[in-house]
Amino acid sequence: MRGRDRGTAARGVGRGAGAGSGRRVPLLLAVAAAAYLLDLGSKVAVVEELENGAPVKVLGDWLELLVERNPGAAFGIGEATTILFTGIAVAVVVVIVRLARKLYSAPWAIALGLLLGGGLGNLTDRLFRTPGDFRGAVVDFIHVRGFSIMNLADCAIVCGGILIVLFSFLGWELDNRGEAAKEERAAAPDGAVRGDAAR
Repeated sequence: MRGRDRGTAARGVGRGAGAGSGRRVPLLLAVAAAAYLLDLGSKVAVVEELENGAPVKVLGDWLELLVERNPGAAFGIGEATTILFTGIAVAVVVVIVRLARKLYSAPWAIALGLLLGGGLGNLTDRLFRTPGDFRGAVVDFIHVRGFSIMNLADCAIVCGGILIVLFSFLGWELDNRGEAAKEERAAAPDGAVRGDAAR
């Protein structure tokens, strides 16, 4: 293959890699939507079928489905400050939306999507469930013996938070375009680099 042809092929590969390493907003939104809809659907189902009923055993006495209305934060913390947690949830959503403008990392998109979907799930309860006015009680139903009672939104938030801590520890960045460009240059054939330089 001549130098020009190799250069053209390399540029084609570069464009494909560049498209693959573009902003990850669609991935973030897809993960957030999945987490939100799973949380919302599970809450609607357990309220309709299980509220005011006997606990449903899943793993003996260790894990059961038991509906409780929680005016506080995750794990029943701060029941007297419901509106404060509503404000915090709104702030988290705003911060994630702002971060999305420089989001080029797929792992970070997944982590932030879990955090966003979980936050929106519990925020929906704050806004629309009794007694309303930003003070609605969150529906919890996953009861782990000796630990807590939670919902799928809490699980998404915890998983997203763990991933964020892990990625920060590993030094992974939201905007990884610089690393992607280095990888593309390292992967390009020498002839392509020389052909481009000659032109």
